Amino acid sequence: MSVKLRLTRMGSKKRPFYRVVAINSAARRDGRPLEFLGYYNPMTNPATIDINRELVQKWLDRGAQASDTVRTLLQTGK
Repeated sequence: MSVKLRLTRMGSKKRPFYRVVAINSAARRDGRPLEFLGYYNPMTNPATIDINRELVQKWLDRGAQASDTVRTLLQTGK
């Protein structure tokens, strides 16, 4: 089982809100995650990024791979 750190879409139509999750790579985009790691809200100005870095590091140490978007959020986030 390969684990990915990626975004799952929440919110309503034309008002996206994303959660950063650890999920099986074969699962669908909005499938059941293994763990919630944080959120990303691009609709605020500036965009709100809140990610639990300890949980992210735990999953990366276990061999999970971050998607390109999550990797960018980790670099730009606080």
